[in-house]
Amino acid sequence: MNTQKVVITHRVHPGVVEYLSRHYDVIPNETPGALDRETLLERCRDAAAVMVFMPDWIDAAFLDNCPKLKVVGAALKGFDNFDVAACTQRGVWFTIVPDLLTVPTAELALGLALGLMRNVLPGDRFIRSRKFQGWRPSLYGASMTGATIGMIGMGAVGKTLAQRLMGFDIRQILYTDPAALTPEEEKRLGAKQASFQDILAQSDVLFPLTPMTAETFHLIDETALAAMKPGSYLVNVSRGSVVDEAAVAGSLAAGRLGGYAADVFELEEWTREDRPSVIPEMLLDNVDRTLFTPHIGSAVDGVRYEIAMQAARNIVQALSGQRPEDAVNEPVR
Repeated sequence: MNTQKVVITHRVHPGVVEYLSRHYDVIPNETPGALDRETLLERCRDAAAVMVFMPDWIDAAFLDNCPKLKVVGAALKGFDNFDVAACTQRGVWFTIVPDLLTVPTAELALGLALGLMRNVLPGDRFIRSRKFQGWRPSLYGASMTGATIGMIGMGAVGKTLAQRLMGFDIRQILYTDPAALTPEEEKRLGAKQASFQDILAQSDVLFPLTPMTAETFHLIDETALAAMKPGSYLVNVSRGSVVDEAAVAGSLAAGRLGGYAADVFELEEWTREDRPSVIPEMLLDNVDRTLFTPHIGSAVDGVRYEIAMQAARNIVQALSGQRPEDAVNEPVR
């Protein structure tokens, strides 16, 4: 067995540990939670590779304490929690898993929208209250049929979501993206490019589907919410800080926003110095017009296994002297 050390920061399927153990000395995390930073740093001081996940945060100071590190294999797609430039300068590969999260995330986005619009949770609570005695006109919601869907971003998730919306007889999809679709793609997906302001004003359901950048931080803020169509729905499966949660809570309280569903939250933005430690109480208390899931966009058992396995393959390639298939940098040697 190769004596190089590989650290895995979160619990993974046993098959992933077994695969890496054929090649290296593997230090897995057998607990259900995240390792604290000091514990993780101690494990990584003499490691050749580390497999990281969404809650992790690796910066220049961390890397300087891990002089043997050759590759950071990220089991994720969006990697703004990690200082890739610092990895590059220190000769460390940084790899991601670019494709496997797309389909389950799009499926969850659609599920959240439907659950919110059709009052699934309020209906469930009513049944469990033991007060239901048969059909009565109540809990009227909204339908996808005839709706205008807005997408801020039309990357892999946006395209996959658009494909799944085609069977709902929606009116149209309006989108904005720096990389416009081809005319053939627009026709196939029933999508039309529009300005940000037009999308806000016309959409019945709005999906921000952007990475977290300086430009997209609080993209959906108080001003954007005020410009949205009254009674419309907002569904966020991208990054928590793309949406200003306090502003959303205010818009819901004012009766302007019809509902808010999210799988991601501002408290997850580890690189923010002003990262909130909790979700706003006003959001959590608004049980009738919100629907939340705990960042389960890719939480399909088989998918999570394949994501970790692909991260493991990238690690093996890097430690074998190859260029990893999913590298996003070219380390300085």
